[in-house]
Amino acid sequence: MAQAPGPTYSKTRRRSRGFQAASSLLATRVQKAAEGRGFAVARLLTHWPEIAGPQLAAATRPVKISHSRGAFGATLTLLTTGPMAPMVEMQLPTLRDKVNACYGYNAIQRITLTQTAASGFAEGHASFSHAPKPPKAPDPTKVAQADSIGAQFTDPTLAQAMATLALNVATRQSRKP
Repeated sequence: MAQAPGPTYSKTRRRSRGFQAASSLLATRVQKAAEGRGFAVARLLTHWPEIAGPQLAAATRPVKISHSRGAFGATLTLLTTGPMAPMVEMQLPTLRDKVNACYGYNAIQRITLTQTAASGFAEGHASFSHAPKPPKAPDPTKVAQADSIGAQFTDPTLAQAMATLALNVATRQSRKP
């Protein structure tokens, strides 16, 4: 007996109303691309500064993870500049522990370094950012004026907030051409 043809439903997921975060739209594609490069956990790529720390992240980039036959654990290859390689080399044991904490088990057995110039590598032209410059100290006269404005208030939290606001306004006006 043949069944009567019923309504056909598409297997695509229905879009919800409203906006979606761009990260949710690209998450599966980034995951597949990362797995193709050997990164089973894309978090290693996307959150590298959090995993390695700000100093190591500024000097290194994860390039690939390779698995060898018959060996336990994988090898993580990091890209770094030539002058920074000895400093990174000294921190490899702690970095390996941090990376393995990201995976949740001892996935990485070795970390190897690849040295290159700061402006080039065949696979993506890695650029290493420098540490941000510390902000300049504000002018002492503007700080004194801001403190006098904050001193007009009895509540210490409000006084601090008003002094900060006055200092921000005073320094912003001086930055305009």
